[in-house]
Amino acid sequence: MTEVLDAWAIMAYLRNEPAADRVARAMARDAVMSGINLGEVFCVLHRLAGPGEAATTIRDLRADVDVETPHSDRVLEAVAIKAQHAMSYADAFAAATVLGHNATLLTGDPELLVEDASWRFEDLRASGG
Repeated sequence: MTEVLDAWAIMAYLRNEPAADRVARAMARDAVMSGINLGEVFCVLHRLAGPGEAATTIRDLRADVDVETPHSDRVLEAVAIKAQHAMSYADAFAAATVLGHNATLLTGDPELLVEDASWRFEDLRASGG
């Protein structure tokens, strides 16, 4: 089954947190990520480490993750999800990407760990990776 990564998962991987091994296994199996969520990672890294380090890390991630540029239907799916759930715009793209691929989201983001969600997820906080 396809696995989708969000910014939470990638940041856990980059910080070598307990979930890093689980994320690395997903990346080795061609995990998918919305370009919106990759942009979120870039923003965090830009603030923490500067633009050069952020650009280098994003380049390296693109080699290991299938980054999907959202098409107009995916944008509308994400907006519909955001309208129904209290979450960030970027998180709505992670959920929409999961639904579009009939996949499982790997995350620890509480906004995406919704009990009655229409998307599947694996809580990386609970499993420890």
